[in-house]
Amino acid sequence: MANSTLLADLVLDFIAYLRETKKSDSTIIAYKKDLEQLTEFLARLGKTEANSVLAIDLESFLTELAEKKYTPKSVARKLNAIKGFFRWLRQKSLIGSDPAFSVAHPKYQMPAPRVLSVLEYRALRDAARSDPRTAAIVEILLQTGMRISELAALTLDDITPRGIKVGDRTLPLHSNLKTTIDNYLKTRGSQNSKHLFITKTGRPLLIRNIRSTIERCFVEAGVEDATVNDIRNTFIVHQLTRGVDLVTLSKIVGHKRLSTTERYLSLIKEPAKGKTNQLEEL
Repeated sequence: MANSTLLADLVLDFIAYLRETKKSDSTIIAYKKDLEQLTEFLARLGKTEANSVLAIDLESFLTELAEKKYTPKSVARKLNAIKGFFRWLRQKSLIGSDPAFSVAHPKYQMPAPRVLSVLEYRALRDAARSDPRTAAIVEILLQTGMRISELAALTLDDITPRGIKVGDRTLPLHSNLKTTIDNYLKTRGSQNSKHLFITKTGRPLLIRNIRSTIERCFVEAGVEDATVNDIRNTFIVHQLTRGVDLVTLSKIVGHKRLSTTERYLSLIKEPAKGKTNQLEEL
């Protein structure tokens, strides 16, 4: 770590720390952009040293964002980056006190999760069927509920007889899903890459490539106003509807808090009478 106390230098040190702790690429890119935006704002106030920043400065930054028509959700996300940065500075004793600690998040209404109907996710599957790689991507998302960032990071070694390894979780590998992955691997070839999903030249398939591929499938399937994350929503709601208990499902999808899984209960119209820890294929 550099000895500099300049905010711009410390932001770079913080980003390096995020990489060392294996944060996702999307998180690192977003945090870097948000913190650079903050340092530019603070520089206009004549504040370039970490210890010179006050809570009122951060609140002024959030006010400017609101005036520029950033949504409350976007402002809240930026504040998460700011709080993480200054908390890290305080833990490293690089600042005397944390100016972000008392800064409150803006209030905003979380929209209800979009859940695909049976007809919609079957149409999505049909739209992906002609391409083995796309079919495998869609099937993995439908049958495991994993995040798109987790899917992009999958390696060949993560596909095991016991299931699909995602960090410290092992997700079920149903027979139909295994068949779809095997069909893709036959066309993948013996490219010298550890990543499961790769381009024709053997490079890892990026998150943006996966997202654009699925968005094209949504269009072809006639599924409107849907995103990649809605596939994850669909998996969660489907399993809860079938009676999978909250604790089991929360662990499977990687929710840090049980309350995150619980909020999907409001979307269930006819819950199952009994409880189970066995997932059901979509």
